[in-house]
Amino acid sequence: MLLLRSVHLWVVPNTRSLPARSLVLQWPQLRHTFHAGAWLSSSASSKELLTKLRRKTGYSFLNCKKALETCGEDLKQAEIWLHKQAQKEGWSKAAKLQGRKTKEGLIGLLQEGNATVLVEVNCETDFVSRNLRFQQLVQQVALGTMLHCQNLKEQVSTYSKGFLNSSELSGLPAGPDREGSLKDHLALAIGKLGENMTLRRAAWVKVPSGFYVGSYVHGTMHSPSLHNLVLGKYAALVVCETTEQKAKLEDLGRRLGQHVVGMAPLSVGSLDDEPGGEAETKMLSQPYLLDPSITLGQYVQPRGVSVVDFVRFECGEGEEATEAG
Repeated sequence: MLLLRSVHLWVVPNTRSLPARSLVLQWPQLRHTFHAGAWLSSSASSKELLTKLRRKTGYSFLNCKKALETCGEDLKQAEIWLHKQAQKEGWSKAAKLQGRKTKEGLIGLLQEGNATVLVEVNCETDFVSRNLRFQQLVQQVALGTMLHCQNLKEQVSTYSKGFLNSSELSGLPAGPDREGSLKDHLALAIGKLGENMTLRRAAWVKVPSGFYVGSYVHGTMHSPSLHNLVLGKYAALVVCETTEQKAKLEDLGRRLGQHVVGMAPLSVGSLDDEPGGEAETKMLSQPYLLDPSITLGQYVQPRGVSVVDFVRFECGEGEEATEAG
């Protein structure tokens, strides 16, 4: 009562038109308004930083908010913190999810100059394989494999071909513009998408003058940011020796790759092989996919091209690449 009486005594002499009680109730509102300007300005600045961080990294609202709070709203440090946390979380999730089957995924085919690479990255569900973040991982693996291929010593007289298993592929550097290894980027993707994933395998081919690499990808999807990377569920490379101009060989190379994907030969064979029996697994003696009335050898021979090798990938078929011979 003494407190209320003192308040009334302070208010009443300063008011004539309003009751003392109404001013007492309005005072907290005035005090709140006094501080609102600075609070709103700070909030707008934080919101702008949060929007920038989310747009740049793709991480969730809560993770980005925590990163900014942890790093004193330093945008660059917050981004670094997020990647480190995501990688830790990815390693943790990878350990928990290890052993889960990864039969889905994508194959990436990338051609640059005289080098061509195939990579296979697997996940648990087809839903994740259609996710942009997963496709970016496949792109990074293809770029890392291409860098590895281009750094190898070239053979001047003939083509060269190689395979990388899961362990070898995981240890490759991610590329000139990315830090860490491909295994690190795999961990980041697992942390973000929450599925088990594996860098299954890769193959590369380099050819000198006088050779051509035909290619075909079934179920084609083009990379959203790398125009010469093609994604799909089946893919093939066919190495040809030829004197023809490369511009004239694109359609032929695509048809040869289509045949390898559809007929799944185990070896090239020769033009002298008779059709039927064991020869059914030899590419040149198989019925040509687009015209079964002739063999593939009969289709190729008049076109001035010699098929010397191929590589075929089928998503989820196994951990090791099947080498053609």
